[in-house]
Order: sequence, then C-alpha cells, then structure tokens
Amino acid sequence: QVQLVESGGGSVQAGGSLRLSCAASGYTYRRNCMGWFRQAPGKEREGVAAIDTDDVSTYYTDSVKGRFTISQDNAKNTVYLQMNSLKPEDAAMFYCAAKRGWGCGGYWNQWGFFDNRGQGTQVTVSS
Repeated sequence: QVQLVESGGGSVQAGGSLRLSCAASGYTYRRNCMGWFRQAPGKEREGVAAIDTDDVSTYYTDSVKGRFTISQDNAKNTVYLQMNSLKPEDAAMFYCAAKRGWGCGGYWNQWGFFDNRGQGTQVTVSS
C-alpha cells in the first residue's frame, strides 16, 4: 500500500529556513512524479515544486524559485523541500503528492494529476 508521510514543518521567523521531508513507501516504479503543494487559509491550493524521480527534472512555481529546492534520496525513498529565505506569505499547510509510474511533464502543479497524497505538515512564518 502506498503511503506518504511528511515531516519537518514548524514555526520560523521571516528569513529563516526549513526542510520538509516526504517519506514514501509501497512504490514499485523507478519513475514517479513527486510534488509539494501548499494551501493557506482562504487561498487555493498551489503547486510549489515537483521532481521527476527518473531524470531528476525539477519544477517550481515562480514565487519560490531561487529560495526553495526539491531533491530526492532514492536510498531512503524520500523527497525533500529545502525552503530558505522564508516569507510570511509562504506560511501554509504543505502536502506531499505522488504520481506513480509517470514523469511530471506539464502536470506537475495539478493536484488532480497525483494519485497519492500525504496528510500535510504545517509551516508558519512570522514577520
């Protein structure tokens, strides 16, 4: 059974850093699209970043480019989201999502594209 477990959320001051982790289990494909989404109260869910686990292509929404980095550790079946220079507007519930057996292509920021999702981890950024 596929399972995604996020960790690493917390509360930081603006300018600080956090690293989110998404531990995946139950996968049998080498190629998957792993994504991070976020949703703040009263706002739509937003695709933040994604990675193709085969060719390691990465995708970012414009507002986080240069500040966030998505990466993977295949040995640990874990995907990370390193978040630097955090801003109050980055505060949200962050969710890990996975599409098994597919690359990300043009769908990386579409919630409905992914067929497995985690429970989320909260990120709070104070000014």
